[in-house]
Amino acid sequence: MPSASPTSNTVRHADSLGNPLTLDDAASLPLVDDFVMGFISSEARAVNLLAATEHDASPIVQAYGATLHLFAESREAVANARPFLARAREQAARATPREQRYIAAIEAWADGDIARAIALHAEQAREHPRDLVSLKLGQYHCFNTGDCPGMLRLALAVLPHAADVPYVHGMTAFGYEQCHLMREAEASARHAIALCRKEPWAHHALAHVMLTEGRLAEGLAFMQSVSDTWVGLNSFMVTHNWWHVALFLIDLGRGDEALAVYDRHAWGVVKEYSQDQIGAVSLLARLELAGVEVGDRWDDVAKHLLQRQADHVLPFLDLQYLYGLARAGRPEADTLLANIEAFAPHAPASTRAAWQRVCVPAAHGLRAHARGDLAAAIDGLGTALPRMIEIGGSHAQRDLFEQVYLDALVRSGTEATLTGAQGILQQQVNGQPESLRLRRQAAKVYRQLGLPEIAARS
Repeated sequence: MPSASPTSNTVRHADSLGNPLTLDDAASLPLVDDFVMGFISSEARAVNLLAATEHDASPIVQAYGATLHLFAESREAVANARPFLARAREQAARATPREQRYIAAIEAWADGDIARAIALHAEQAREHPRDLVSLKLGQYHCFNTGDCPGMLRLALAVLPHAADVPYVHGMTAFGYEQCHLMREAEASARHAIALCRKEPWAHHALAHVMLTEGRLAEGLAFMQSVSDTWVGLNSFMVTHNWWHVALFLIDLGRGDEALAVYDRHAWGVVKEYSQDQIGAVSLLARLELAGVEVGDRWDDVAKHLLQRQADHVLPFLDLQYLYGLARAGRPEADTLLANIEAFAPHAPASTRAAWQRVCVPAAHGLRAHARGDLAAAIDGLGTALPRMIEIGGSHAQRDLFEQVYLDALVRSGTEATLTGAQGILQQQVNGQPESLRLRRQAAKVYRQLGLPEIAARS
């Protein structure tokens, strides 16, 4: 039964995970649960919470509203979140310690103090291990700063206290995978799916394992076998899982099918959303690099990237916005690059090095590649690649930048660049012997290096 607070007229409830809630209106409870359970299960119902923010001034309701706005990952996101955070802070004294810490973490995120946000989410994981929204947010920030062990620490801290929740095992699986602990990642993902077949984040983690291990046909079959459950998800989750399907198809030499996945599932759900946009850019680029003609599809994506010329939410996003604009032949790519260079020295302290030392040279390299300046592409990307993890994204997502670099090496065609390409390609072929894409690329390089007998075996 809900209980009245001794210090106010608010009523204590609990969410579906057992976390106490300070609510002014009992009618908010199902909407809060939609947010909590929808957020950790990647379901679109999480946004239902916004209806509660209109009539319930409870600090946690307002903080959850701010969270949703910040996840827009747009230039306007922080400004849109500020009124919710202000209301949450005004009422924070009557919130529980868990709610107060959550509010502080969201404030740190809005302020660009990602290190403090991560520290607060880590503390929450220890003190309130069933606050799984906080867990997922902490992993999100670790992911965006390349802190893979941090992702895993957060998940393992809550696991003994939330082992009944399938989504925790999915989050743990992805933490393991990003730390290259493949056996543990697969076991956690499969356990999550055994608890709940519709666990798209666990599907996603297992797709990463199979891609990394070169189990391409198996990975494609698995993802197709669970794709019927990808309903009611947020646009990122549904488009991203189909993105993984397309990656398997590309590597298996089934480019036309991958292009059909792009058209039917990977682009067009929410074209205004950051993650849908970078998924489209990444997939079109990979299709082209694999020799698939994409027609005028760059033009449609670029129309939606024009709004991104001064976002600077995450360097990982800006790089793909820039490449998409440049591949479409848009002069706005130059504007975005100039804006990145101007912003980098003034970026928040916790991410400034990633902007200056990784994003800036990579941006120059990507624009150069898109415009056919192979030497500049090699120079810029070659400088950035050793530190690329610092801009976040998954190993599979960042592989795009290495593919672009590799393409520049091969197309340059000098003895030095081909030698560099051979060293990269052969290691990749060794790890992914099923990849027809890689074998074709390796054969081309061996022919150019005067090793036709090796090319014939590729």
